[in-house]
Amino acid sequence: MTRADAPADAQIKFFLNVMIVCGEPSGDALGAQLMVGLKALAGDRIRFCGVGGLAMAREGFESLYPLDATAVMGLREVVPAIPRILQRVKQAVDFAIQSRPDVVVVIDSPDFTHRVAQGIKKRDASIRTVDYVAPQVWASRAYRAKKMAGYFDLVLALFPFEVPFFEKYGLKARFVGHPVIERAGKIGGGEALRARLGIAADAPLLALLPGSRTSEIRFILPVFRSAVEILSGKIPGLVTVLPTVPHVAAKVRAATQNWPSPLHVTEGEADKYAAFDAADLALAASGTVTAELALAHTPMVVGYKVGGLTFFLSKFLMTVTHITLINIILGRDAVPEFLQSRCAPQNLADAVARLFADDRARATQVQAMKEFGRLLGEGEEAPSLRAARVLLEFVDGR
Repeated sequence: MTRADAPADAQIKFFLNVMIVCGEPSGDALGAQLMVGLKALAGDRIRFCGVGGLAMAREGFESLYPLDATAVMGLREVVPAIPRILQRVKQAVDFAIQSRPDVVVVIDSPDFTHRVAQGIKKRDASIRTVDYVAPQVWASRAYRAKKMAGYFDLVLALFPFEVPFFEKYGLKARFVGHPVIERAGKIGGGEALRARLGIAADAPLLALLPGSRTSEIRFILPVFRSAVEILSGKIPGLVTVLPTVPHVAAKVRAATQNWPSPLHVTEGEADKYAAFDAADLALAASGTVTAELALAHTPMVVGYKVGGLTFFLSKFLMTVTHITLINIILGRDAVPEFLQSRCAPQNLADAVARLFADDRARATQVQAMKEFGRLLGEGEEAPSLRAARVLLEFVDGR
């Protein structure tokens, strides 16, 4: 009997139903890469559902609701949003229970996605759950790994050392590599971007990456603005470019009125990577974007700031001495980073100015970035393809 001749219920069983749940744009980008990998290996056998954003939509994904409902961070922003977030958690859990996917993959944003996984396991323990981009519990609150073992069946680990760490707590893990390295091939077009925006080829260009969450725009962008104001008096002809994402674009544009230097706000992935290629340096918030900048070999200074209460509580839970991924992985200050009270305009401006003036310092950063890329798996099999293969083997019972 051919597939076309098979009864309807047999045809339904032929397909693999994968539910993906992410909570913010960085997870959406990883979800899209995972979808590409799964489709490359399984073709039209795959059906997708769940919660995603624009990147996943470009791969044919239909989200239950938009990401802006869950892309929040920091106590001041999270607390008022709790009822909305819990409503979205319930909506995702209800959908999983009703549709019974073959596997549920949650990506990053643990404050949201882990609640979804917990809710699913509580109501139906037979539904398999997988965590992709697990929280860095090896850096803070290691006890969470044991708790995760109660509601996850597998972790797709980004770093080799995460596998023995999670397995020590009874949670199965497989190393797949960091999917951010796949974006390195998209970085380019800097000359064209400068030409389109009217930025001279020899103009000093600083890329600003204040983050993609509303809380980050509130806490970090004003500090970056003041740093740029200082820098504009030190670096003649300084131009700035600020790539952003649609759900905070209006807030970014409102917050950058009367900017102290020529500023170009761009949207879209292509312009973001072109900005990395075009920029001489970057001033960035800590996050996935710092890994992207490292793979672009764009020297950077990193600053991060959260609400006072959030920072006070986090101090008792942190077990690492760095906040930037490249510094954590390399175990040294490969890039200058400034957290909370040290994330001050003068500190940031001084560090950026030093990099503009010091060719050797920039070259040293670039060498560290190449080392970082090798440790993440650059040059090996695409991590999203490896993740897709591991996921299919897991669902198949291998």
